[in-house]
Amino acid sequence: MADLDISAEIRSLRNTMASVSTVVDPAKLRTQIAELEQQASAPNLWDDTEKAQLVTSALSHKQAQLKRVTDAIGRIDDLEVLTEMANAEQDSSAQAEVKKELADITRVVSDLEVQTLLNGEYDERSAVVTIRAGAGGDDATDFAEMLMRMYLRYAEKHRYKTSVMDISYAEGAGIKSATFEVDAPFAFGNLSVEAGTHRLVRMSPFNSAGKRQTSFAAVEVVPVIEQTDAIEIADNDIRVDVFRSSGPGGQSVNTTDSAVRITHLPTGIVVSCQNEKSQPQNKASALRVLQSRLLELRRREEEAQKKQLAGDATASWGDQMRSYVLAPYQMVKDLRTEFEVNNPDAVFDGDLDGFITAGIRWRKGGTEN
Repeated sequence: MADLDISAEIRSLRNTMASVSTVVDPAKLRTQIAELEQQASAPNLWDDTEKAQLVTSALSHKQAQLKRVTDAIGRIDDLEVLTEMANAEQDSSAQAEVKKELADITRVVSDLEVQTLLNGEYDERSAVVTIRAGAGGDDATDFAEMLMRMYLRYAEKHRYKTSVMDISYAEGAGIKSATFEVDAPFAFGNLSVEAGTHRLVRMSPFNSAGKRQTSFAAVEVVPVIEQTDAIEIADNDIRVDVFRSSGPGGQSVNTTDSAVRITHLPTGIVVSCQNEKSQPQNKASALRVLQSRLLELRRREEEAQKKQLAGDATASWGDQMRSYVLAPYQMVKDLRTEFEVNNPDAVFDGDLDGFITAGIRWRKGGTEN
């Protein structure tokens, strides 16, 4: 049996991880983790709940980021040892296991390399995702719910913490809109490439004639705000309405008017929250989402101004960015990157890594001149 030679692949993985380490800077991460651990151990930390949550969340994010880098480096070292053992034993099953591990590590290292491209001001943050049904009637509201499940499954596969903040159910099928938070390092950087208009083409289950139907849904992604962002909202700039939380079919979730809807009068932005148990908690969550959207609005306005000053006349890349075709053939295609797969079921079950990686590389290429 011939020896398995993957020395070139291991050398390439080491070179990539060296580049990743230069950007991520594990030594700096360890220093930041030590500082955050010191803050987290303070006896009066939880006197300020909001500050405590920020500290513990930042600590968790930094620890997870460091672990991904150190684990990848360790796995490459182990892979070299496994290869030597498999060759020494001339064991075909061991060599097959080495090849499988090589494929897994290559994917992990590729993901880490893509992460180094996420160097935007808010890319490291958690994300707030909002999905809204567009044109297409029941198909559109059903599609919006399919997208919500798709992103929640994506987060679940990556072990990202999620919290559904608000859902508006449609009278027929699916949802009119939904807002949820994805609490993970670089959640905004990754999911921000999902923002835009999504299109579904399929044989409508809501059409008795079984005709092909096209429907649309919009995805909005904003970074979670932090205290340092200082987005001030004047009391006279908002209108706060309270109502009773409800689920599908109008069934009461509780018997008090605990749900909160906040309207930002200057911009017309409306935010609702009903997942918390009390009205003050829902108001605080809704205000946090409102601040995130105002922060994103400010960022977009600044970018638009920069493009105008630079004479950039290209249209926004967010419009109709992806098509999901279920009939007459099966395909999901990103219209910006040309990345496509022929397994819509897998995509709707949260298999989005290929699309997100292609989107990040595409966006980075479009911003480098």
